[in-house]
Amino acid sequence: MIDERVRYGRRLRRLRRAARRWSVLAGALAGAAAVLTPYSGLGLIDAFWAALAGGSVTLASWRWADYRALAAQPVPPPLDPAAVADQARSRVEMFVAGFPGGREAVAELRRQADRIRLRASAVAPGWRRLDQAAAVLNSFALRPGGPGETAVLEAAVAEGGLRALAKRAAGVERGLPYGGSQESLNQTLSALVAQFEQGVTAYEELVGAAAAYAAEDGRTIREHQSVSQLAEATDLLRGIALGFAELRQDDRLRA
Repeated sequence: MIDERVRYGRRLRRLRRAARRWSVLAGALAGAAAVLTPYSGLGLIDAFWAALAGGSVTLASWRWADYRALAAQPVPPPLDPAAVADQARSRVEMFVAGFPGGREAVAELRRQADRIRLRASAVAPGWRRLDQAAAVLNSFALRPGGPGETAVLEAAVAEGGLRALAKRAAGVERGLPYGGSQESLNQTLSALVAQFEQGVTAYEELVGAAAAYAAEDGRTIREHQSVSQLAEATDLLRGIALGFAELRQDDRLRA
């Protein structure tokens, strides 16, 4: 994120330096033209000096006009420190994610940071249960394109919603000391925590169903594709070896 305040200051200083530079050059050229111009009239070289002096004066006036116009504009507000920190963190995460295993490391660091922020809240137990269930669900190697994969994608969306709900409940809990109606806030917090707990329970049931599906899906296939491929490769190599052996035997008989 570019700091517009810093950019504004740089442009202002650059225009001021340019205006001063052209002003000095215009004064020098105007003085030189006044001294070198003879009283008897202007020659070709004198006209050249006069043209340079006039052009420098014009450019200096333009630069001063640009400087005054920019200085008259309101100064942009400074950047939010939180936004700057978020941008720096995003850049570091993108850099780390480019390495092998970097995405998994970044995701684990985020989970650890969220767990630390919520460790003393009412949703901390449910958050730990959700982390464990999500880790189990992500460990399933389901067939691509099957109904299990669709269910896993829907579970990922539901997990994001549950985590947002937990963070909202933790925010309400942190705001309890500053609230006017403690009873109303406590009721709201209890309702949010109950919703989160129910969602975590439903998520755990989904993980159990996904485990059952993965087990039954593996049993319906009598022979795995990799096993059949290995068997075919073995038969092919054995056939080639037998062919070579027959060729050597024929060569011996001919000899």
